Amino acid sequence: MKKIIAAIAFMVLATGLHAQVSELPDTQIKDVNSGKKMAFNETFTKGKVTVVSFWATWCVPCKKEIKNIMLKLPTWQKETDFNYMTVSIDESRAEGLVRSYAISQGWKFPYYIDPNSDLKRSLSFQNVPFTIVVDKNGKVVMEHSGYEEGGEEEIYAKVKELSKG
Repeated sequence: MKKIIAAIAFMVLATGLHAQVSELPDTQIKDVNSGKKMAFNETFTKGKVTVVSFWATWCVPCKKEIKNIMLKLPTWQKETDFNYMTVSIDESRAEGLVRSYAISQGWKFPYYIDPNSDLKRSLSFQNVPFTIVVDKNGKVVMEHSGYEEGGEEEIYAKVKELSKG
């Protein structure tokens, strides 16, 4: 019963959040590899579904979610053509930690940092892990807060659904 109530609460919350944000903001973020700043809405490939995981170096559930997605990514991307990227909400002084962590984990996908939490404010979320799914037209169609083991499957189900059309 608790799971049913939680699921209903999540759907209501997610629907409410979705109503607030659908266009991608042009808020500046920084590519941790190149050091270049760019508009968040310019990091997406038109015509391609994208999953974005927001995380922090101090967030254990964030790291677990990204690791689980990363393990499944090769299989998922063979089945469904989509992009994956992460955005750290760590402060700018932690940029080196973000880079070191990503390298140590073997991340082959793009990773950015939102050093002043401007993007976090633009998207109106409070805590990480926070994941969004962006459709082929650049619209946020799903938002998910928190992480439970296996939660990435729900996100991938949405990606598959969006990629068909």
